[in-house]
Amino acid sequence: MHEPQDTRVIIIGAGMSGLLAAMRLRRRGIDDLVILEKGDGVGGTWRDNRYPGCACDVPSHLYSYSFAPNPHWSRMFAPQPEILAYFTQTAKARGLDRHLRLGTEVTHARFDETDNRWSVTAADGRAWRAPALIVATGQLNHPNIPDIPGRKRFAGAQFHTARWDASLPLTGKRVGVIGTGASAIQVVPGIVDRVAHLTVFQRSPPWIIPRGDHRFSPRLRGLFARVPLLRRAFRWLIWRKLEASWPAIGAPGGDKAREMEALAHDHLKAQVPDAALRAKLAPDFPIGCKRTLVSDDYYPALTRRRVDLDTRAIAAITREGVQLADGETIPLDIIVWATGFASHGFLAPIVIDGPRGTLDRVWRHGAIAYRGTTVAGFPNLFILYGPNTNLGHNSIIFMVERQMRYALPAILKLARGEARRIEVRSTAQEAYNSALQNRLLTTAWAGGCESWYKTGSGIMPNNWSNDTRAFAKLMRRFDAEAYEIS
Repeated sequence: MHEPQDTRVIIIGAGMSGLLAAMRLRRRGIDDLVILEKGDGVGGTWRDNRYPGCACDVPSHLYSYSFAPNPHWSRMFAPQPEILAYFTQTAKARGLDRHLRLGTEVTHARFDETDNRWSVTAADGRAWRAPALIVATGQLNHPNIPDIPGRKRFAGAQFHTARWDASLPLTGKRVGVIGTGASAIQVVPGIVDRVAHLTVFQRSPPWIIPRGDHRFSPRLRGLFARVPLLRRAFRWLIWRKLEASWPAIGAPGGDKAREMEALAHDHLKAQVPDAALRAKLAPDFPIGCKRTLVSDDYYPALTRRRVDLDTRAIAAITREGVQLADGETIPLDIIVWATGFASHGFLAPIVIDGPRGTLDRVWRHGAIAYRGTTVAGFPNLFILYGPNTNLGHNSIIFMVERQMRYALPAILKLARGEARRIEVRSTAQEAYNSALQNRLLTTAWAGGCESWYKTGSGIMPNNWSNDTRAFAKLMRRFDAEAYEIS
């Protein structure tokens, strides 16, 4: 065990949220901080997800920091290498390199009541201590591979989209993609031209609306660079358009939901001429219940002669391929798991040890927090992209910027020694979450479909219950009256 290094703020994670926290703190004069990152670089999900076709499903000018605009995005929806470059270059330009500790996998964080500090330990034994701890590990960083019988018996190669094996050639291979969520609708068109044959295994079809992606001309990129007002107006228009889609989720069955369902049906009909294939691709649940996806090229990829869409249930994985419920086995050389992430564990597998127990025990029935940011029983702890801050209609960067604005006064007090302990009251947290979960029950996410938005007990720990304007209003100021401060 190494002697702990003292600092003012510890940040776990160098993805979008962790970099944001460090930049906001440095702007306010807090330079004594450390960013602990398990990977070999910054960027979080954009470092991990490198599969063919990987891109953001939020327009680039909104999926970027409000204080660090990029006028040079090449497309309306930037591809993964461009997004990763943006985070890497922004971190470097803002002087974060010297605060980064890459290859540092945090395993344990413990709050010491004798000096009101967090002690954070890495897998290699290194340790740090600070009065304030920010956990910015995100909701979507632990790949989920379903426990299908026989999975380890498969003789070919298999990997999750978030662990893509770029060294493996796809040319001439029979490839199976299991799952039809957000990564699948990108990777299928991304690899369809390389493979000999592609089988897409679908449990239920998603709602898909047109993406409307296009390149930005050099002239327009030049205008964005020279005229900041134009760039800001464009960003605002994107945000406003996405915000206008909230009623499709917040008021299921209403006019906006019917409008979006009609848009999706028209999109499907225009891109898939075969009636039998269209029937397989038509969702049987209200729009918004699962994540609504955007794509211009997924449906056309499924109409290719080398592609089969199989909707039969998977019974097992065999040495040869995928065995279906009716007994037929689809022979494969490669299996791609496009099955999403274990989204309900949040900070797991890091052990967060507070004065009255561990966070995984407190969250055993579902993750809860106050305003998605602080947790009763865990003083001086701040979570970015925490419980109930995810969205289904807008940019998560908008949300995390509001979280950091909210928490910053408290973090500064701790970092500057103006307060020793700041802990949200359990009564405030309980009242907040009761109202939040009741509101979520009126949204499309509470519908009859299965989704990663809900736990087995029906709790919805991931998503915010309203539009982003409501969140911005809620997070406008740090409400010290909801906290015990000493």
